[in-house]
Amino acid sequence: MLIVTIPMEYQRASEQFERFLALARDNAGLSTRNQAYTMVQAVLQTFRRRLTVKQAVAFAGLLPPVLRAIFVAEWDTDDAILPFGDLPAMTLEVQSLRRDHNFSPESSIADVAEALWQVVDRPGFQKFLNSLPEGATKFWAPDQSR
Repeated sequence: MLIVTIPMEYQRASEQFERFLALARDNAGLSTRNQAYTMVQAVLQTFRRRLTVKQAVAFAGLLPPVLRAIFVAEWDTDDAILPFGDLPAMTLEVQSLRRDHNFSPESSIADVAEALWQVVDRPGFQKFLNSLPEGATKFWAPDQSR
């Protein structure tokens, strides 16, 4: 009889997500995990709008399980692909998700990026970003003042 174990990334998915959410919350100076969740969801959606379906699926494969699910949730693959714009414009897009309940600071993209770099395979993530338009690497730069 073949015994198949559950991969560790799935066994520890909730724990990994809570760690990530705490990192994002603390980076942004937010008070609650709910505020952090809205910010993370908005940043992921803002990035997703700039990828082809093939690119988005490849990106999702680099994310931990819960972030992967958030990234693909409520995705209309028929939506037009947007260009990478300047960070202030994309930050306004982040802040527009559930506007009345969104506390994402101006640094939200960088705050989520900083947290994301802590939970992904860095060489693989960088290699993937290098295959995308220049705006993708800038989007995920933890220090956006460069």
